[in-house]
Amino acid sequence: MTQASTKTLSVQEAIETRRSIRQFEQAPLDQGDLREILRLAGLAPSAWNAQTWRFAVVQSPELRAQLQEAAYGQPQVTSAPAVIVLYSDMEEVLATARETAHPGMGEEGAAQQEQTFQNAFGAMSVEQRAAWANAQANIALGYLMIAARGLGYDTVPMLGFQPDKVRELLGLPAHAQIAALLPIGRRAHEGFPHHRHSTDRITKFY
Repeated sequence: MTQASTKTLSVQEAIETRRSIRQFEQAPLDQGDLREILRLAGLAPSAWNAQTWRFAVVQSPELRAQLQEAAYGQPQVTSAPAVIVLYSDMEEVLATARETAHPGMGEEGAAQQEQTFQNAFGAMSVEQRAAWANAQANIALGYLMIAARGLGYDTVPMLGFQPDKVRELLGLPAHAQIAALLPIGRRAHEGFPHHRHSTDRITKFY
């Protein structure tokens, strides 16, 4: 934590105080905090440890303005000091599958990991693989929002944008799937309190 940051919240506090914030303080993000949020989000679990997610952090005012256009003019894109574009790239994952094997598994484990990925995904179309990868990336999205709140920052997950335009702006490959845009900063207003179904409303116990 840096001096500029607030105290670290517990996981429970981070979840309970998280809001979807659309108006942010006009101050740059602490870069140490930003890197720590990304590090924590990168600890999210994934099937076969595939780690399909990638983060594109947009802080340039000019690029955020262009990103806002690709997001149908939504003002939170330029209100926030940064926007994290969370995307997945399954083709890159397949090409570097050995890197996802735990070092403790040794060379044999790395080779087995590579073969496992080929067996599971090799016969799929690029589109089918991309859909699987995007589902994994959504796990990281949850971690990202809670990690941000835990360090005193706020976010709002955005699904309303034109993927092709975002890919073009960031130079991402055509097969990359964008899970969400995530404006991040310190809240300039409190947002709405939670309004959620009760646990009994959404749960069946067997």
